[in-house]
Amino acid sequence: MSFRGRVLDEGFRADILVERRLLIELKSTERNAPVHAKQVLTYLRLMDLPLGLLMNFGMETFRDGVKRLANHYYR
Repeated sequence: MSFRGRVLDEGFRADILVERRLLIELKSTERNAPVHAKQVLTYLRLMDLPLGLLMNFGMETFRDGVKRLANHYYR
């Protein structure tokens, strides 16, 4: 992977990448921390992807554990 002309050897590993369009980051914690969303946004910027999902399976309900994040998303 390269970023701004520099080659990065395995700077990170995405949990799930769907058809090179959607990044899904998986967590299992009792609550979401702001650092988790920042991590997904950093991955989106590095991979030049528009959308990502942060899925936390440790929350009370699945709905509470899913957060959609956008990187420079324009309609």
